[in-house]
Parts: sequence; structure tokens; C-alpha cells
Amino acid sequence: MTPPDNNADRPLGLSIRRGILGKCPACGIGNLFRTFLSTHDLCPHCGEEIFHHRADDGPPFFSMFFVAPIVVTVMIIYEGTNSPPIWHHLVIGITLSITLCIGLIRPIKGFFVGVQWAKRMHGFGTSKTADQ
Repeated sequence: MTPPDNNADRPLGLSIRRGILGKCPACGIGNLFRTFLSTHDLCPHCGEEIFHHRADDGPPFFSMFFVAPIVVTVMIIYEGTNSPPIWHHLVIGITLSITLCIGLIRPIKGFFVGVQWAKRMHGFGTSKTADQ
């Protein structure tokens, strides 16, 4: 058996898809997340080191970046068709913003981890486990 080639290309699209689905970018079987946003240090299935990732402020920024235009568009359409009182805007806008941000932040963090793993960023290129 030949040792893994540490310079071999890793499949970017596949590792992004696995990350978005919350699976290990290396094997696609083990869970990426230990809690809602905390990742495992090692993949529970293949042992790939995951603690290297540096998502930092990226997932919250991009979740707000995607959610803001959606919420603003919905609220403008709602205002133009119904002329509701201001409290409707507050309740609907805040509820929609929080719900969408919470729903998007985990897949976006998985995206970041998948990209970093595939591109061997932040220490992902030094893993002792074989590339899948």
C-alpha cells in the first residue's frame, strides 16, 4: 500500500457538499459538528483532524449577507401591498431574520470547513490520515 500523496488534489465540490450537509469533508460519513456550531476535533468515523479550520467571523457575516436582501425585499413587498402598522414590520422582519440566519449559519460554516480542507489551508495539509 502506497502512502497518501500530501500534494494530491482533494475534490473541492465534493468536500464543500459534505461540509454543507454537516459531514466530514474527508470521508463524508462522520458528523462534522459536535454541537450546533462546534466542530469535532477529529472525525468520529475516519479520524481526520478537523480542529484546524478557521471559519471565525465568516459564517455570521455571510448568513447576514444572504438574509438581509431577502428580508428587505419581503418587507418592501409587504409594505407596498398591505400598508401594515410598524409593529408588523418589527415582528415579521425580526422573526424572519433570526430564523433564516440560524438556518443558514451551520451550512455556511460547513462550506468554510470543506473549502479549507480541500485547499489544505490552515494545517489541513499535514493530516496523518489518508485522503479519501
